[in-house]
Amino acid sequence: MSRLYTREHEWVEVDGDIATMGITKHAAEQLGDIVFVETPEVGTEVEAGGEAGVVESVKAASDVYAPVSGEVVEINEALESEPGKVNEDPEGEGWFFKVKLSDADELNELMDAASYEAFVKEEA
Repeated sequence: MSRLYTREHEWVEVDGDIATMGITKHAAEQLGDIVFVETPEVGTEVEAGGEAGVVESVKAASDVYAPVSGEVVEINEALESEPGKVNEDPEGEGWFFKVKLSDADELNELMDAASYEAFVKEEA
C-alpha cells in the first residue's frame, strides 16, 4: 500500500495490519533542528487524530497525532538518542512508531501523496 498523509503533516504506511507512522518532510523542515522526540509506549492504544507524542525542535514543540487508531506495537528507539534522524530521513529511518490497526476504514479519511502535495501548496 502506498503512503497516506494527514492535514497535521503525519504520514502512515500500512503493511498488512501494521501501520508505521511519522511526520512528513514538510513538517520536519518547518520545525527545524529536532532535539527531542517523545513516542507513546508499546501497548498504548492511540486514536486517529489523538495526541500520540511530542516532537521538539530548537524553534518549537509540537504534538504528534496518530493518523489511525490501534495498539502501539513498536517504537523507534533510535530517536531517543538520535532525534536528528527525523530531520535526516523523516519518511524513512525517522519513523516514530508502529500500531496494529483497529479500524482499516480510517485510512479512507487520509490523503494520497498528490493530494497532500496540493494541500501543502495551498497552506503556503
